[in-house]
Amino acid sequence: QVQFVESGGGLVQPGGSLRLSCAAPAMIFRFYAMGWYRQAPGKQRELVARITSGGSTNYEDSVKGRFTISRDNAKNTVSLQMNDLKPEDTAVYYCNADPPSIVSGIATWGQGTQVTVSA
Repeated sequence: QVQFVESGGGLVQPGGSLRLSCAAPAMIFRFYAMGWYRQAPGKQRELVARITSGGSTNYEDSVKGRFTISRDNAKNTVSLQMNDLKPEDTAVYYCNADPPSIVSGIATWGQGTQVTVSA
């Protein structure tokens, strides 16, 4: 099975910005919508942003206006620009197809990238 590879996380103060990047397997990236997910301690993993193969985007309510998802079709990468970060954005961030079940037989979750928002 192939794996997604996330990068770009780190420690940032409230109000700061980070840009996450994900390298996705080409066979998945080309045909499926892609999503950024996050999992905070003690909580279930949730979808925060998605982008279709055609470029249409959707966001979870708490990140609307602050996060922007984009994709680079030439590089098979999907990015998440996160602005005005809040402590409640602290989580491990993952990328995967949306929904993940559609590729579960050929791809596994990556290690994720830790985002910590703290003063």
